[in-house]
Amino acid sequence: MCLTLESDYAVRIIGCLAAEKRRIDAKNISEKTGVSLRFSLKILRKLVSAGLVKSFKGMQGGYELAKAPSEITMLDVIETVEGSYHLSKCCEDEEFVCTGGSKGCCSYRKVYSEISELVCSKLSSYTFDIFTE
Repeated sequence: MCLTLESDYAVRIIGCLAAEKRRIDAKNISEKTGVSLRFSLKILRKLVSAGLVKSFKGMQGGYELAKAPSEITMLDVIETVEGSYHLSKCCEDEEFVCTGGSKGCCSYRKVYSEISELVCSKLSSYTFDIFTE
């Protein structure tokens, strides 16, 4: 299982903003992270909507973190892009039935849910202040 490219890029963008400790424009974010400008702007819109990033217009415009890096977790960023994290569809949708039959997914739900909780807990333990040291 891998993060989507969009989630990976969102983490890079937040890391870049945390490391810069100042307002930075989208073009520079794009260059510093290796994410295309167009994709950076798409991700930045999501991060702004989620309240993780502030956007400023005009000559002195750009982007900066809306919170201290220590208040933003990896889970915050990933769930902003992906939605809530679940290892399996059966963990997020009680009505979901696997193709294996009515018990197919339900018999694994407890294990998948425990793994999902562990992953979320670990992602929540990492904040972006590690990029400011």
